[in-house]
Amino acid sequence: MRVYLGVAAKRQDIPDRVLDKVRSVIEMAFPVPADVIRGREWHGRGVSLFGWTNEPDDSRQPPLIGEHGDRIIGLNGHLADPADVTRLPDDSVGGCFSAWIARDGELTASTAINRVCPVFYAETPDLHIVGSRALLVHLAAQPADRIEHDVPALQTMVRQGFFLSDETPYKGVSALRPSSRLVVRGGARTITETPLPEAAPPPASARAKRATVGELAEALLATVAPLRAAGEPVNLALTGGRDTRILAALLHAARVPFRVTTNGLDTHPDVIIAREIAARLGVEHTVIAPPQTAAKDAVLVEHPLSRAWETLRTCEGMTSAYESIVSYLPYSGKATMSGQSGETLRAGSLNLLQTDLGDKALLRRINNTFYKDEKLFTAEANEHARELAKPWQARANRLEALDHVYIWYKVGRWQASARAGSLRRGDPVRPFLDNRVVRAALSLDQGWRLSEEVIYTLISRFAPKLRDVPIEGKPWRFAENFTKRWPWSPVPAGHMPTAKAGGGWSWRTSPGPVLTDVLREQVLGSLDALAPIVNPDEVRALFADPVVKKPAQAWHLYTVSTLLTGLYPGKQPEGLAEITVSRPDPAR
Repeated sequence: MRVYLGVAAKRQDIPDRVLDKVRSVIEMAFPVPADVIRGREWHGRGVSLFGWTNEPDDSRQPPLIGEHGDRIIGLNGHLADPADVTRLPDDSVGGCFSAWIARDGELTASTAINRVCPVFYAETPDLHIVGSRALLVHLAAQPADRIEHDVPALQTMVRQGFFLSDETPYKGVSALRPSSRLVVRGGARTITETPLPEAAPPPASARAKRATVGELAEALLATVAPLRAAGEPVNLALTGGRDTRILAALLHAARVPFRVTTNGLDTHPDVIIAREIAARLGVEHTVIAPPQTAAKDAVLVEHPLSRAWETLRTCEGMTSAYESIVSYLPYSGKATMSGQSGETLRAGSLNLLQTDLGDKALLRRINNTFYKDEKLFTAEANEHARELAKPWQARANRLEALDHVYIWYKVGRWQASARAGSLRRGDPVRPFLDNRVVRAALSLDQGWRLSEEVIYTLISRFAPKLRDVPIEGKPWRFAENFTKRWPWSPVPAGHMPTAKAGGGWSWRTSPGPVLTDVLREQVLGSLDALAPIVNPDEVRALFADPVVKKPAQAWHLYTVSTLLTGLYPGKQPEGLAEITVSRPDPAR
């Protein structure tokens, strides 16, 4: 993991006290042990660039801070070809990154097409501050060692568990948008933004479809081609769904050695289907079961306060503790891969597979995305949410709007913060986040991508033996209404397979009374801190039952309440016992 911070003076040189403060707060903002952090600095006329990393060396990517002519360049993330560092900040190159460039009197930071390697910025009367960690930017901008939260902005965290805006939990700190470039020159800041690609009409013939999918396939193959030289198998986290299946097929087609792991109990569809995929491809499969009691009638869950502290530390208050964030391990150069953000290839699933594609239904989906559960929130919080929705409501192309909402926020905010957990323990390969792949995907018609014909064709192209392996949940969308065998269909009518949804149990969706009690105590005990954004009576009603009926929202509230009451920054909670969550009795 790499962390960057750039400082540019508006009128004169940067005071030494500011530089000293930056050095003093990095251990608070970088979620790794202090003894593994190494850093470099560059200082020019009115501009300073800091870089830190826990990577043992720079052999896999360009130097942490490198000199290229009169430019000083830092790379956050990775390039498909490290030699492309000289082309930065051009975001059309392959890879997943943000770029940091400094020279005398000038500072530049830029995001790629999905801003999954984020850039945050703030301004003081004397300085422009730009960094890859929001808390670091905030601390560097604060005149005193204190944190000021942007409480109204946190309403979206309670609704969705991530940010549906360019706001952050910290006053005065904003996130740079996708494909944007921030430049400070002569003390003045400018921001330019390149629109996301427009989708072409759907291909009109089978040949055109094959050719169009072929372009996307080539972009995907290019992202994993360097892994052939990795020297050891790639570890793929495989589930029973669609997205990791594409990656298994992709690695198979690219002849990249790999093995797969699946988290869950043996009865869960993810485990059952992943085992079948691994068998067909002839790769090693490991199942990692959660800790259980001796009788295997319950699982042991980390105490929510410990879980929230680690999530706040890693994700800076921009991802809910409901999500499972990868814990810290010493940095490893071993290649890993998962299917996160695979919805990019299926139109962001139009926010969970929208079925009605009429204009009114799509508008309702946009509205519900931004201001659902209005009764839970204050009038001020709801008004704030409605203002955030307006630019997306105004778009004439609703399919495109929802597709881009996914890129801007689900990838660019949720994934950007959540992936910090995995980045600090290595540099995972994420084909679905590569610039070339995202551009190729966004250029395809949203309705066609949403039909899932594109990803099914990719799987059939990369690994034909996987085309009839069941998928968890609903069948392939494009095949739901098949009544006969089409000439181009590789699967007979009535045999488009699926695995039964809901076959597995999860403590997150069925938290039980003991875990509910812990969540309830924290949230109801901090209602004063939450009062600007939620209605206390509605929060109490949410927790009225012995087992909370909306566990995700309960966790979102828990996360925000611990943030606002000062859990982090602070010492890691100690001595907290695990929570036992019993499995439901199937006889009831």
